[in-house]
Amino acid sequence: MKIVALAGNPNSGKTTLFNLLTGSNQSVGNWPGVTVEKKQGPYRKAKEVMIQDLPGIYSLSPYTAEEVVSRKYLIEQGPDLVINIVDATNIERNLYLTLQLLETGQPLMVSLNMIDLLKKQRRKINLKKLAYLLSVPVIAISALKKKNIDNLQRQAEHSLTERPTYPQLQYDERLESALTMIEKNLTGIIPATKLRWYAIKLFERDEQVKQEIKLDATRQKDIEQTIDTAEKLFQDTSDSIMINARYELISRLVKMCVIDENDFAMSFSDRVDMVVTNRWLALPIFFLVMWAVYYLSIQTIGTMGSDWINDVLFGSLIPNFVQECLVKWQVASWMQGLIIDGIVNGLGSILGFVPQIMMLFLCLGILEDCGYMARIAFVMDRIFHRFNLSGKSFIPMLISTGCGVPGIMATRTIENEKDRKMTIMLTTFMPCSAKLTVIALVSGTFFPDQSWVAPSAYFLGMVAVVGSGIFLKKTKLFAGPPLPFVMELPAYHFPKPANVGRQVLNRADSFIKKREQLFLLLVC
Repeated sequence: MKIVALAGNPNSGKTTLFNLLTGSNQSVGNWPGVTVEKKQGPYRKAKEVMIQDLPGIYSLSPYTAEEVVSRKYLIEQGPDLVINIVDATNIERNLYLTLQLLETGQPLMVSLNMIDLLKKQRRKINLKKLAYLLSVPVIAISALKKKNIDNLQRQAEHSLTERPTYPQLQYDERLESALTMIEKNLTGIIPATKLRWYAIKLFERDEQVKQEIKLDATRQKDIEQTIDTAEKLFQDTSDSIMINARYELISRLVKMCVIDENDFAMSFSDRVDMVVTNRWLALPIFFLVMWAVYYLSIQTIGTMGSDWINDVLFGSLIPNFVQECLVKWQVASWMQGLIIDGIVNGLGSILGFVPQIMMLFLCLGILEDCGYMARIAFVMDRIFHRFNLSGKSFIPMLISTGCGVPGIMATRTIENEKDRKMTIMLTTFMPCSAKLTVIALVSGTFFPDQSWVAPSAYFLGMVAVVGSGIFLKKTKLFAGPPLPFVMELPAYHFPKPANVGRQVLNRADSFIKKREQLFLLLVC
């Protein structure tokens, strides 16, 4: 079995390409030990080739769970080929990951995606020159419009058969001298194909690599002296030296390969962002969009489906049919009660949430696929950052005002593990529709003439979110400076129905399976 790994930045079109290469025959789960989504599936043209979709990442630095998973997979398992999906409309930012993938020494080919949007920006990329400078194959495609996918497949199949090796890119001469000295200390300990990657990580003072290799004191001292000398020579920290070296190389690559016909022309996405990310209009537009998501999922279409399942399907049709069968079979009355009231109604309570869940993820999937979800997180991050939360935390909290279950499910869009866990904990404080019933009962019973009690209890839940966020950040589990908020703002485009539909089905399936397991556990 040969493995082809897809690697790229978030919103680079990686999922669309993955779906084209694998079709509908995919498996979705989590990587061992972490709640990071793992997708894989057999190649449509050759079942003996497995396509592995790595999490969307910006680098191979161990800052997020996604980055740790991706680099661990690349270094330890070593796929037969890595296809790096690069957003051609933002090639400067995407090439940073490309250089880090080249540093791993893995067989690599670059797929420049969204080449059709690049033409609308009046920009061109010299593919032959870029391939020559990177020393790896470069194929231009449009995954959304299925352009040049055949060329990509032919090149990938050729690379899998031939397994060509490519020379490493060279950075500043002084930096290369330091890396060579570190490599000499690693010779005989690290395989020759991985010497450069480990040398770079030790130069960056990567703690995980230091703990993994466990060098003797003499080698550690020699490497540390080499790094200190380089820092004095560059007058900068070692990790910054490496970052600057990569961006200097990227700058030269872009200058030599990218032709910009009009540097000052505004794209369609730029014009839209002038409105939806405007300092004064962003929040009102955002609240209007999220109100529509909330209204469709919790109040109208989603609720109509849930009401039909609860009141009609599991309220009368299925229970009546089951009861008729049990009476006909002369089943004991206590067993009838157990089956109807326990099992049938229990399944109904699980499936009753499914329409709301599917409608919720349909709306979120459309927003995510068209490019607006990234803008939501960008707009809200400035406010939420003051309470030690990510901008992506707002969406689950807003949804939780209708129902906490889909709100917690919506935290899957938060990549950072700490932010995700913290959001899940805080989301439970939001006053959902179930809590409103209790609030109304208590206020109506004990404070019948005090109209301010119920609204105060409602907003008290929101205040608890803010206070708890500040408190949790001071605990050991969430302590530390907030992680930098880095997110690509992709160009706007029409969402692809197949991608959105597959996303809705996968997440609804995950919800049903988890609730089903809990139900079976309670029954047993």
